[in-house]
Amino acid sequence: MAVDLSMSVLVVDDYSTMIRIIRNLLKQLGFEHIDDASDGSAALEKMRSKKYGLVISDWNMEPMTGYDLLKEVRADPNLSQTPFIMITAESKTENVIAAKKAGVNNYIVKPFNAATLKTKIDAVFPDHVAA
Repeated sequence: MAVDLSMSVLVVDDYSTMIRIIRNLLKQLGFEHIDDASDGSAALEKMRSKKYGLVISDWNMEPMTGYDLLKEVRADPNLSQTPFIMITAESKTENVIAAKKAGVNNYIVKPFNAATLKTKIDAVFPDHVAA
């Protein structure tokens, strides 16, 4: 993987076990700087105070969902270019379409493993994929 492993990654999920799982998978892939937030509004606060190279967010969270977070990020000129991967337990076509329309870079359906996460991250950074 030729993705910049030194970039900061923000994991957003209201379920602490899921944050731990994603954090461990990212570490397996070689990422070193991983922050987390428990919902979209907390993630937005962090994103406005620190630059992240990638956001991996769950869809279903309260009070602010990952979908709402994505729309906020894309509407903010300072954050709009941040790569964003959505994670959900639901593979509903309308959710995938809504996320794509809102500007998501990639989409992962739970459950997933390190190989799936790596493939999705590589697809978000096509210029960095090793030949």
